[in-house]
Order: sequence, then C-alpha cells, then structure tokens
Amino acid sequence: MSTVLLYAAGVLIFAVGLIISIAWHEAGHLTFAKLFGVRVTQYMVGFGKTIWSRKRGETEYGFKAIPLGGYIRMIGMVPPGKDGRRRMDSTVSSPLGVFRQIAEQSRQADRAEITQADEGRQFYQLHPFKRIIVMLAGPAQNLIFAVVLFGISMMAIGIPVASTTIHDVSACVIPVAASGEQQRSTCEPGDAATPAAQAGLQPGDTVTAVNGTPITEWTQFQQIIAESGGSTIELTYTRGGASDTVAVPIVATQRPDYDANGALVGAHRIGFLGVSPDEPYVAQGLGSAFVRTGDFVVAATHAVARIPQRIPAVWEAIVDHSRSDPDRPMGIIGAGRIGGEILAQDWSVQDKVAWVLNLLAGFNMSLFLLNLLPLLPLDGGHILGAVIDWVRRGWAGMRRRARPRPFDVATLMPVAYVVALLFIGLSLLTAVADIVNPVQLFG
Repeated sequence: MSTVLLYAAGVLIFAVGLIISIAWHEAGHLTFAKLFGVRVTQYMVGFGKTIWSRKRGETEYGFKAIPLGGYIRMIGMVPPGKDGRRRMDSTVSSPLGVFRQIAEQSRQADRAEITQADEGRQFYQLHPFKRIIVMLAGPAQNLIFAVVLFGISMMAIGIPVASTTIHDVSACVIPVAASGEQQRSTCEPGDAATPAAQAGLQPGDTVTAVNGTPITEWTQFQQIIAESGGSTIELTYTRGGASDTVAVPIVATQRPDYDANGALVGAHRIGFLGVSPDEPYVAQGLGSAFVRTGDFVVAATHAVARIPQRIPAVWEAIVDHSRSDPDRPMGIIGAGRIGGEILAQDWSVQDKVAWVLNLLAGFNMSLFLLNLLPLLPLDGGHILGAVIDWVRRGWAGMRRRARPRPFDVATLMPVAYVVALLFIGLSLLTAVADIVNPVQLFG
C-alpha cells in the first residue's frame, strides 16, 4: 500500500475513533438519564445539519454533519423562574441586565418543549446526587475507554524495552551546536567516525560483556559507556552465534541540554560509543499495566493543566514557520494528521497499532479531564450546580429550614457563553496552527 493511502487510512482510523469516543461519551449520559426517568428527546453525534436520524420511543437518535462533538437533549435542564413563569422583562441597559437577559433566554429555550406530562421527569427535579451521576457518566465513559485502550496496548502488545542487541550504529560524532543555533542531526564532511563504526559493530550484534563484566541490561551498558569517555574498553559481543571481543576507544563528547520549552541551553561531557538498542515489545502483566495506566492518567492530567501556559506556543507556530513545538496543544486536525503519519511510517504492525491505541487513549483521557472542568457548558459545570444544590439542601436541613429552590443554572449561562467562545477561539487557533505549521513527531 502506498504511503498516501496509508496516511489516509490513519486519518480515517482516527476520525472513526473520534466518532466512537463521542458516541460512547453521550451514551453514558443517555443511559443514566433514562435509568432515572428523565425524558430525553435527542441523542446526537455531531453538530449542524442532521444527516441521519431515527426515532425510537420518545428519543431521536442520529448523526449530524460536523462530527466534532455531540449531545443529548434532556427535558428541564434549567428550573422555571421564581414565579414559575418564563420571564423576558429584563432590561439590557446595564451589564447586570444583559446577564439577566441571557439567563432568561436560556431558560425559555430550555423549557419550550416541557408539558404537564413531564412533571417529575425533568432533569432539575432529580436529587442532586442523581444529577451528578448523569453528568459524570459521560466523562467516565471516556476514562473507561482510555484505560481499556491503554490496558490493551500494555498487555496485548506491550511496551518497547531496550535489549542488549544493537539496533543502529551511528556513522559520525555530531558536535553540539553553538548557542542560539539549531542542533543538526545529520553527518557532514569532516565529522569524526563514531567509535562503534570504527570498531566494525553492526546492527544485530548483541553486547555480552565490557571489560569482562557481563552485560544484562542496556541501562547498565549505557552507564559504563557514559563513564568511560577518553578511555578504551574491551567490548565482547555475539554475531551470528559467534563471540568476539574488540578494543573500543570511547570518545568524550558534549551532549546538548534543553530546557522545558525545548530550547538549547548548554551541554555536558559524556562518553559516546554511537549505538542505539533494539527495543522489542514486552507484554506487561496486570500489575505492571495497572501502574503504568496510573502514570498515564497523571501525565495526561499534567498535560491538560499546562494547556493555558502552552497557548503562546500555538501562536508562535502560526507566525513563525520554523519547526513547531511538539509540546504545544493540538486540535482535532493535528491529532488526525498524527494518526495519518503513524500509519505512513516504515514501522512494524506492532509499532503502528501501539501508537494508534495510545493516541486514541490520550484523546479520550483529554475528553475526560476537560469535561470535568467546573464550567458551563461543560459537564463539570452542571456537576458544580448539582453540588451547590446538594450543599444548600444540607445546610437548610441542618437549620431546620424549608428546602430551598433548586440552584438556577441559568444564572451561570453568561459564564457559559464566555467559556464557549474561549473554547471556540482556542479550537480555531489550534486548527490554523495545525494547518500552516503542524507538529512533526516523526522527522
């Protein structure tokens, strides 16, 4: 299959994974909403024009033209006004009036379909705990999906583990770039040959000992080489079943140091041989997979928390067409391109499947974490409203007061508009950056 077709297949696989992830998320909301008796009028994957739908019972199920999200429409997300009527008498002559107008417009739109038959079946009428469950079920689906995908990757495929077999032999020793210059990665005339190349080491050779000390792990070998700069070692290796020992003068070279933003900040002295290890996949047991999944969750949480401080890197990628910072936020377009690049690489099937699974797991983990932010219109905003309602009920009970009215989430709608605009702005910004200066993870 050609590289172009493989690239297209990778993009398609990610797109299908995206749609499944969204549908799976909304299915969580739908399941518990129906379980608790809330009337659900729509279950939709996508936004915009409906391209297919079918009505089953009281719910319309369908797909829309833009598969960048989804929703279920539950009756009574917003409680009625204090007097039970839909009010549209707020003035817009002040900022407070504007906020009230937005809140009342949101209330009117939400409650337009409600009939007397919906009494007791409206979302706001659920106990706050049930409301939390309904809204938490969507992100929880993404967390489950991410853990399952990552677990499959860990246990069925495994992780690359460096062996003592040589995978690649570097041809030359590349000097560290001067301050402010780009570090090159290819050899140029005049570069000295690496000790490994001079000694005749080849890919497939297995290192068995250094100076008579048996080598059982690549990290052990690495440490010896790092400490041997400027001296000669006796390296024993096997090739084709035969063992040989060769004297190798390890050069002392400078290794570049980078800061958290990937900028070159200096170098340190280290021994250099010029080989990289073969990294076969090793399937992980349940315990190891569990630990690594926990590490994956923690790393994803840190990555999402760093999104605000990494936004300037997105702008820099647009205005500066040098290599895009691989640590900057990416949107759907960028992630889709990465999916295409994965399948287009000259890798083994194991490599490609592992990368795709981890990409989709990371995407679902991001959906889980972002949706938990306590801001409307995200799920976390509705969870916050239910928590506030629950606390108010508890406080009233402790003081032997009448149960207060349900917390009016309509009052938070002005914030929801601001949050939505910020997300749209960030999505457009990342989309432009992903088109004009995409992240290149593979060269």
